[in-house]
Amino acid sequence: MGWDKVLVLWCAVWGVVALVGCGMSLAGVTKAQRTVRLTGRIDRVREPRHGGSRTGGISVVVSYRDPVSGQEVTVTNDGERGEMITAAWEGREIGVSHPRGRPHAYRFSNTPQEPGRGLGRPGFAVFLVYVGLVALAAVGWGWPWTLIGFGGPWAVSGAVQLPGAVRAKNRRIEQLATMDTAQGRVVAVLKDVSVDQDDGHTWTTITPVVSFTTREGTAVTAHCASNLPDPAGAYGRDVTVHYTSADPADFTLDPVAEHRSEERDVAFHVLAIVVLVATAVTGVAML
Repeated sequence: MGWDKVLVLWCAVWGVVALVGCGMSLAGVTKAQRTVRLTGRIDRVREPRHGGSRTGGISVVVSYRDPVSGQEVTVTNDGERGEMITAAWEGREIGVSHPRGRPHAYRFSNTPQEPGRGLGRPGFAVFLVYVGLVALAAVGWGWPWTLIGFGGPWAVSGAVQLPGAVRAKNRRIEQLATMDTAQGRVVAVLKDVSVDQDDGHTWTTITPVVSFTTREGTAVTAHCASNLPDPAGAYGRDVTVHYTSADPADFTLDPVAEHRSEERDVAFHVLAIVVLVATAVTGVAML
């Protein structure tokens, strides 16, 4: 079987997968559509143990109302429970979900989520069809079509998304300029050691945990993943926390560094578009 037939078969198989996925979504039987989504509230936050592990996130006790029985349910995030809760305070609303008919298999998310349509996998299948079509064009018409097929559509996509990225950057910079400040303290430094099963190489992840109280009196405990010098030796250190009053989970220790990061992200976006356009133009020139 030649490469052209293999690629045609590839496109056909993934095209069927995409159609089946879209059909299931229209019928309302995808996994996302069969998931019950609720809003839970954090009742209690347990302070992390210094030197412990970040696995599982900050330990919390969450309550929510069962839509079937109407009773109040209280659960914890011990074990594998979906998204890691990295910022917590009493009264914070988070998302709780579970498969229909299996309330014990609950999962958490950092924010309440709207019901999904289950189009993620069909969308990925469509992407694989696109990859197959580009490869098929390259086999049939010459490899410059690979440059055109990948560079052109992705350049257009990047250009379409660029204005939104610029607006998001500007909004973020405005948020950084209007953030409230609070004095906080590093209440724990978490340490996780991972071992590569292939070569035995080990690496260590250090996660400081910051505690601060907002102007409204909300006591926040959160993982601090960046902008903290010497994180391994930060236990007990006093820090200045810049946070958004509407959502204390949105905080930073160095707004200047985050401002620069936003500027770099947009610059990288523009550079990626330039590279993609150059790739497509090179392919056209080689035809």
